[in-house]
Amino acid sequence: MPGTLIVRQLGRVPYEPTWRAMDRFTAERNAATPDEVWLLEHPPVFTLGRAARREHVVAPGDIPVVAVDRGGQVTYHGPGQLVMYPLIDLRRVGLGVRGFVAALEAVVIEALAARGVMAEVVPGAPGVYVRGRKVAALGLRVRRGATFHGLALNVDGDLDPFSRIDPCGYRGLEVTCTRDEGVVEDMHSLGADLVERLAARLGHSEQVAAAATREPG
Repeated sequence: MPGTLIVRQLGRVPYEPTWRAMDRFTAERNAATPDEVWLLEHPPVFTLGRAARREHVVAPGDIPVVAVDRGGQVTYHGPGQLVMYPLIDLRRVGLGVRGFVAALEAVVIEALAARGVMAEVVPGAPGVYVRGRKVAALGLRVRRGATFHGLALNVDGDLDPFSRIDPCGYRGLEVTCTRDEGVVEDMHSLGADLVERLAARLGHSEQVAAAATREPG
């Protein structure tokens, strides 16, 4: 059984040390390690997934570009964007990678629907869309049956940096945020709802809040 889910609110943290901390957590976990979800935001950064090409970063300017080991293409992280990193043992929750991606997409769609926003998935383009505009991006890595990296939901940040890349490899792809779709709730409230919905889908028996993660680096 999935058991306890540890939930960590990390605030605004730099991208690379957080990535290294996720990587280390995944490398060191074992069958008894509880699953975790990290909720946070990052300072401005463009990240290149394993399928990305450098030419999709059109005009990075002063925003750092980091090549990472997650799946997917290029995306942007920055203030006002809710990032959720689920560190989940897929065998424990009885899901494959595709099923887990579908679960992440579903919890975003359900959370937005509860707030009057009709969102959907687009075949062949992972993530969640509202009227053809991307509101949430997904990118995962699975090692030894466990996930890291995850989901980024645009809440109320500056969307202009997305115009400096080809989001998810698609030139001209428009993006949106929950604020522009009429959602007034902040990242903390939305994050709590996403975690609650994900825990219910995965079958975790309880959630335990924790203040911080392992020392990044």
